[in-house]
Order: sequence, then structure tokens, then C-alpha cells
Amino acid sequence: MSYSQKSSFNLSTIIFLLLVVGFIFFSPFFVTEEWSSLPQLNTIFLSILIEAIPFVLIGVLIAGFIQIFITEEHIKSWIPKSKVKAVFMSCIVGALFPACECGIVPIVRKLIDKGVPLYAGVGFLLTGPLINPIVILSTYMAFGNDLRMALLRMGVGFVAALAIALVISFLFKSNQLKHKEHSVTKSKGKQPPLYQRVKGMFEHSIDEFFDMSKYLIIGAFVAAGLQTFVAAQSLLAFGDSVYHSTIVMMALAFFLSLCSEADAFIGASFRNLFPTTSILAFLVYGPMIDLKNTIMLLSVFKAKFVFVLFLLITTIVFLFVSLTSFL
Repeated sequence: MSYSQKSSFNLSTIIFLLLVVGFIFFSPFFVTEEWSSLPQLNTIFLSILIEAIPFVLIGVLIAGFIQIFITEEHIKSWIPKSKVKAVFMSCIVGALFPACECGIVPIVRKLIDKGVPLYAGVGFLLTGPLINPIVILSTYMAFGNDLRMALLRMGVGFVAALAIALVISFLFKSNQLKHKEHSVTKSKGKQPPLYQRVKGMFEHSIDEFFDMSKYLIIGAFVAAGLQTFVAAQSLLAFGDSVYHSTIVMMALAFFLSLCSEADAFIGASFRNLFPTTSILAFLVYGPMIDLKNTIMLLSVFKAKFVFVLFLLITTIVFLFVSLTSFL
């Protein structure tokens, strides 16, 4: 993408962002009786954005660092040749890496573009938002210092991520990125001065932020609309058994699109309505795949891959969480 194309793209994105924010802030002044839900829509939409944007910023900065400072040779030397070892290592690294499901997308895109196998990228994508230290601590606190729920989330999430990534390794051989980016190649001679490389990192991070933010805005707006106009009680009516309530809680996790660092407190509020198995499904499924994250994934990966990933996450999480009902 040329500089003029980037400038035009960024300008159009900024205009789109200003229009959406302007609508959000000024629409309450034009609310009629028929549109009385708009203030609630605005509040939910802004809360999702405020939760997600800091993590997206962190994610694009890391992606910029990877683009400028990490070479394909580095990646190849770090990733084990064995699929199983590569998946296991990616899940371990993800578990130690504090990232939200929004901020993890640009990082994984850049890693895969640099040569990380798709299945290893998926392992990192799934465990990063789900079982990093911040998420596990918040889960422990949300459930009244209940170590069992925190350990269940960590254990089931890790095993499910391993299984999903391994299945992906057999189903897809290519990286499944929509567009192959032109990675910055480094000559074996003299490197550019550090300040130039840092400048390049920030320039790339800015482009990445504008690229990701439009899909985040669309996803947040759709999720806010569903939360506003679809009554949660209509879903809760279907939770008349353990399996039905598990499906209901997974659906809630998908459509609510909560930040993984805060979803445990929402999940804990359902303890009087649903069994532990269903709440665990809510805590494991949401960070792996939700509505806004799906839209961001569709902007990066081919639609077929995203659809298969969605089916795998849904099926494997449901099966693994259901097994905990026998513990």
C-alpha cells in the first residue's frame, strides 16, 4: 500500500469514526418515543469501545514491534518443528501473555505473516485472552476467592485450545490470511539507525490501529444493538436443563462481547440461575470467540477458516465443559 493510499484510507477511517462518535453523543438530543432505547445503545456501545481500545492499542504496538524488529529467521528458530510441540508452546506463551481478544488479533496476524504456522497462531489466539494471569486473578476474585472456578477455567480452556489448534493443523496447510503483507526485510549488512526503526514501528502501529478499529467499531455497534433490542430474559427461558443452559450461556458470551478481564464478574452474577457447568461455558467460550472478535477475524482471515474455527470452538468447548458436570 502506497503512502497516498494509506493517507486516503486513514482519512476515510477517521471521518467514519467521527461520524459514529458524533451520532453516539448527539443522538440523545433527537430521541423520540420510538427511539427511546438509543441512550442505552449509546452507553453499551461506548462501554465496549472503552474496554477494548486500550488492549487494541497494546496489540498494534506489539504488532509494529514484530514487523520492524522480528525477522522470519527469528520466528523459524523459535518454533519447534513438531506440530504438537509448536501448538503446546504457543498455548503456554499465550497463557502467560496478558491480552484481550481484540488486541490479540493484530498480533496473531503479524506473527502468521512473519512465518508462524497457522495452528501455532491459533493456540496463541485462544489462550492469550482466556487464561492469562490477569484473567485468572479476576476470576478468582469474582467468585469470592473460589480457586476451583479459576482452575477449571484455566484447565478446560487450555485443553480445549490445544485440541482446537491441533485439529486446525490437520485441516489447513496455508496461513489463511486474506492478504499477504510485505514484511520488512532486513539486509545482512548495516541496520538502519534505531530511531528510524522505532519511527517505522510507530508508523506501522498507527496503520494497524486504523485498520483494526473500524472492524472493532462495527462489531461493538452490532453487539450493543443486540444487547439493547434482544431481551436476555428471552434466552434465559430456554435454560431448563444443564445442556440447554450451557448453550444459552455460550450464546450470551458470544453476543455480549465482554472483555475477558471483566467477564468473570458478569458470569458470577448468574450463579443463582445456572449451574457451574453453564457458567464455566460462559467463561471459556466468550474469550475464544465473540461477535466483535469474529468481525475482526473476518477482516484478517478467509471466511471459510473463520467459519471452521467458529464451529470447532463451539463444539469442543461445549463437549469439554459438559464433561466437567461429571466431576
